[in-house]
Amino acid sequence: MNPIKHVPRPPQIASPMLAGLLYAIIWLALGALLLSLLLHFGNLKESSLPIFATFIHGVSAFAGGLTSGKRSGMKGWYQGGLLGLLYGVTILLIGFLAADAGFSLHTAILLGITLLLGAFGGVIGVNLKK
Repeated sequence: MNPIKHVPRPPQIASPMLAGLLYAIIWLALGALLLSLLLHFGNLKESSLPIFATFIHGVSAFAGGLTSGKRSGMKGWYQGGLLGLLYGVTILLIGFLAADAGFSLHTAILLGITLLLGAFGGVIGVNLKK
């Protein structure tokens, strides 16, 4: 048996925005899984879910902005902020189509949080590239 001399790397996502959105969705999935496990096995009440869900969305937007800023290498606040806005609109669109959720003050707060934390993540991500 001959050893493998060259293993090809999987293709990387060329667009920083698309890579950031993918990372944000992965962080969202992990956060939702953790939150559901805490709800099922812990003593977490359902009435506190909106606060934790907003926190998870913020962390996801930050991680996506960090990835987007790091991959773009410049204009981190712009890349991250745009990613946060895109992530927030995607989440709101999914909520509107799946659960018939309307627009309210909570919607504006969620968009603001994802925009700001995405921009902050983008700034940090550009500075991590060095």
